[in-house]
Amino acid sequence: MKIIKSAVFLKSEQDFKGFKGFDKPEILLLGRSNVGKSSLINMLTNNSKLAKVSSTQGKTRLVNFFMCNDEFILVDLPGYGYAETSKVEQQKWGKMIDEYLKKSKNLKSAILLVDVRHVPTAQDIQMFEYLTYHNIPATIVATKYDKIKKSERIKKLTVIAEKLKIGIENIYLISSETAYGKSNLINRIYQFVDGV
Repeated sequence: MKIIKSAVFLKSEQDFKGFKGFDKPEILLLGRSNVGKSSLINMLTNNSKLAKVSSTQGKTRLVNFFMCNDEFILVDLPGYGYAETSKVEQQKWGKMIDEYLKKSKNLKSAILLVDVRHVPTAQDIQMFEYLTYHNIPATIVATKYDKIKKSERIKKLTVIAEKLKIGIENIYLISSETAYGKSNLINRIYQFVDGV
């Protein structure tokens, strides 16, 4: 079983004009605002202060890079879909991800986070299709699993699977509060890091 023993913040980028990469496998984290990306990073790395967690939506505006186990990079993109974000900001976000996908020579996989309590948005679906179009292996992670009743779990997962047109067994369940699903997701990440 794989674990993340060390993790450090490397840098933030506003754009990718001078981006050279780090010569390590990169795992991209995507999801709408407030879906729990920062909390997920902190839970996976056992460091509650590594990624800044905010209750304010749209807080993260930069791309943040974290080195894990000196073996791979977690790339945290700003959340999309925040209603108060201007169209100019949304266009910047779209350009940012396009630049990153074109310039990264080390991207191995993407993790797309969706909130298990809600139906995937049009933007979630569009993002999943975008990754598929660019031949980027994507793992769907349903966050905030501890926030729903046991009796609702299958129903909620079925909706996500139907909307994204994937099998329910391909959804990774996560709770950053309880660390539920942590080992499964780290093992999944290492399948791409190790090229298995």
